[in-house]
Parts: sequence; C-alpha cells; structure tokens
Amino acid sequence: MPNFDTIVIGSGFGGSVAACRLAEAGVKTLVLERGKRWQISEFPRAPSDEWLFEPNDPNKHHGWIDLRIFPQIAVAQGAGVGGGSLIYANVSVPAQKFAFDSGWPPEISFDAMQSHYATVGKMLDVQELPQNQLTARAKLMRDAANAIGGSARIRALPLAVTFDEQWNYELPDPHNPSQSKKFKNAFGREQGTCIHCGDCDLGCSVGARNTLDLNYLARAEDKGAELRPLSLVRVIAPQDGSYRVDIQQLDTGAMTSETAKRVIVACGSLSSTELLLRCRDEHKTLSKLSPRLGFGWCSNGDFLTPALYFDRAVSPTRGPTITTAIDFLDGSDNSHRYFVEDGGFPEVIGNALRATLSRHPIGQQIIQGTSAALKTLSRGVDPMKAVMPWFGQAVDSTDGVMRLKRHFFGGELELTLDWDVTRSRPVVQAMIDRHVALSKATGGHALVPSYWSLLQYLITPHPLGGCNMGKSAADGVVDHTGAVFGYPGLYVLDGSTIPRALGLNPTRTIAALAERNMQIMLH
Repeated sequence: MPNFDTIVIGSGFGGSVAACRLAEAGVKTLVLERGKRWQISEFPRAPSDEWLFEPNDPNKHHGWIDLRIFPQIAVAQGAGVGGGSLIYANVSVPAQKFAFDSGWPPEISFDAMQSHYATVGKMLDVQELPQNQLTARAKLMRDAANAIGGSARIRALPLAVTFDEQWNYELPDPHNPSQSKKFKNAFGREQGTCIHCGDCDLGCSVGARNTLDLNYLARAEDKGAELRPLSLVRVIAPQDGSYRVDIQQLDTGAMTSETAKRVIVACGSLSSTELLLRCRDEHKTLSKLSPRLGFGWCSNGDFLTPALYFDRAVSPTRGPTITTAIDFLDGSDNSHRYFVEDGGFPEVIGNALRATLSRHPIGQQIIQGTSAALKTLSRGVDPMKAVMPWFGQAVDSTDGVMRLKRHFFGGELELTLDWDVTRSRPVVQAMIDRHVALSKATGGHALVPSYWSLLQYLITPHPLGGCNMGKSAADGVVDHTGAVFGYPGLYVLDGSTIPRALGLNPTRTIAALAERNMQIMLH
C-alpha cells in the first residue's frame, strides 16, 4: 500500500496550489521541499549568512537562493518553504491575451483562465500600491512615460503585499518596524503591514509580503497535508502501480523513500526538468519520457539597466521592489513586446550579490564590470541612493535546451543549458534601448551592463519551459492538464510546462494554471 495518496515535490506557485486543493479535498498529501522553513529572524542579511543553495553540496549549503551560472545565461531560483515567493518582487499580474494566441494546447485560452487568475488574486490578497504611498521610483516611471508621450502605458501592478492606507512617508521614522500594524490574515497567520523597508527580495522583516507559506501552504497544512522541508528528491520510479520517491534529507544526510499513487512535480523550470532528465537518462526509471524533455526553454526576456540621477532622489532601497510598469506588450515598437518596470533592491543586496556571484568566473566579471562602471559614472553620488534600476521582461524565443552532460570522461552528469541569444537579441536590445530612452528623457545617465554589451549574457529569475505542454509526447512532455505522457498519475505543475514567453512576471499564470489543473484533477 502506498504511504500517501499524493506526493507534491516543491512548494512554489504550482506545488502550493496543488497541496492546498488536495488537502481541502481530503487527499492524504505529502509536500517535499528541498529548502528550509525560513523564520523572519533567520532571513539572510550579513555576508556570512546562509545565502546559497548549492545543488552540488546541498547538505552543507541549503540557503536562500539557488543561482545557476551557465556559459550563456544565469538563472536564479528560490529555495525554501514557499519556493519562488520568498525571493520574487511580489508582482502578481495576469498574462495578456496575445500570450495565449499561439503555443498552447487548444484547451487553454485567455478567457478560460480568467476565473483562475481571480482565485489566485484572492488567495494572495493582491493590492496596488496606495496613491498616497507612491515611491520615488514610481513617480519617476510616470514622469518618464509622460516625457515620451506614453502616459496611457502606465500600469499600477497588483502586488501580493498588505498595505496600511494610513502609512505614509511623512510619518516620523516611517520605516521603523513599529510603524507596521500586526494582524492575522484569512488563514490565521500573523502578518504586518508594509513600511516600505525595501527588503522584499530578501524576506520582509515585518511580514507584509503575502508569501505562499502564509496562504496556500498554511491552508494545506491546516487541512492535514504534511510538509517536509530540507527534503531533496533524487529519484521517481514506478512501483507496483504507484510511484516511489527517493529523498535525501539535507539536515541528516539520510536517504528515505515514500510511495504514492500520484506524484506532482513542481520544482520550477530548471529543477523539475533536471529531476525528470535524471530519471530518464541517468537512473532509467522513467525511460519513456518524451524526447522533448528539456526543450522549449526561455528566459522570459528579463533585463535590468541601471541609470544614475545626479539631481533627483531615486531611493531604490525604499518601497516595494516593483510597483509600476510601462507597457509595450502591444508590439508597437517594431513588433517587439516588452514590459518595463521600476526595479529596486534591499540595502544589503551587495552581500547577496557577492555571495551568489563570486563563486564563478562569469559572476566575478559581472560584479567587477558593474562596480567599475558605477564608480566611473557616479561623480561622487552614492549609487545606493541615486540609481534607478530600469527592469523588465520581454517576449523572447523559446529555443533553450537543457540536457545532462559529462564534462570529462567518467565525471558526474551535470545539467547544462544551451541558450543562443541570436533570436532573442532584437527584443532584449529593444527593451534596453527603451530603458536608455526613458533615462535620458528624465535626466538620467543609463549604464548598459558590460555583461550584455560585451558578452551578450543574461540573468533571469523567471525561467519558463523544459517540460512543455503539447498534444502528444511527440511535441510535449505533458498534456494541457499537466499529466505526463506515458506515465498515468505523474504530473508537472509549474513554470516548466508554460510553452512560451509571457513578457511579464509569470507567477500569477503559473498559479492559475495549477488552479485550473487541480480543478480538473479533482472533479
């Protein structure tokens, strides 16, 4: 007899939805998460804190972020209970209609997704930044849009953050934690209201961010789901009409196994694809997986262009990380589609960057190049106060391929990501050019990072694809419900199944797809 009805691997925007809906339906559910359950007092801040999740040595290094640096691109992933919701910038925005016009199975359409987008918005209690709390960056975005005649393109973004309408920048010591109002959310978890401290990506010290551990996962555990942190899945194997899941316990190093009739893989674009590739090509336990496994990957066109302002306060370390967009997804810029956003970063971001990038030669080049250029341009102005991080996503090409390769004879099989910038370069460059134009229109001095201008290198926190949806195993890994072709009872529910770039933050779409597919699965 299987130990559980369903095992969910991963607790991000797909896995948390699955766990919640299964538990509500009375299904005996186990959630396995490779990262730890982070408490506010444990969030990394100092250089010596637990920043890194190291896939090659997870017993020793199971920290806040997993940064994979490949020869052509770097990919950032969350590691912890709540998955990517721990490190993302709170933006929970639906994809636009054009994003569903091609690439998807016919069963999935823009109209059919609307009710699921609404459900996710309610569960995450999404809110827009109150008008009396506009950040300096949000005001700069509005000025920039007006300066180029694009005022109609400004969008206030829905954020998974709880705001207090009474809070404002004129309060005495406004960013002091004492200005946050404590409350219990709809799931009985204690939170606080936003004080614009700017620490979103590194964990909110007052609990204002509506991360998945405070809603979907809270509901799942309250309804009986078992959640095991520091549980890294190594193998999935069919066994007596069910599936065996082999688990490495990162706190003890022990190997254990659990069984279930149904397994839902929800580890994210890179990790779900890697797990299934290892099961197919290394362990030979899922040998019938589609030959399309690993194909159809994209970066979702993420890019950040810093600009310095010598006569204007920008204060990128204050306020929610992102609040506003200038929308060019209509293709009016020479058919290029992209979404410009106001970036921000915590005051201690330098500690995180040094910890995550310095372990790789390309990462060291990124640090050195960016630091040198900022120093040259700054003219004595503190970049931490005067820099505007113009951010954004673009609709790039889905031509990346993940494989397992040995770098030398007899060596370990390692995940590789082959991503050629050629087809994506025009739209990324168009977005960068827009960043430069917006900076110039508002008196800023844009700096295109040398890792792009010299190396054509990208860093993305929004990877998509690798286990793409299709009509059959000939053109996809899963069907429109996330069911894996050839393996009844095995599913994938995360960003790895999305078959194309969305051109904006994808988390709402990932969660909405999971809501849709769980509704189908349970009825």
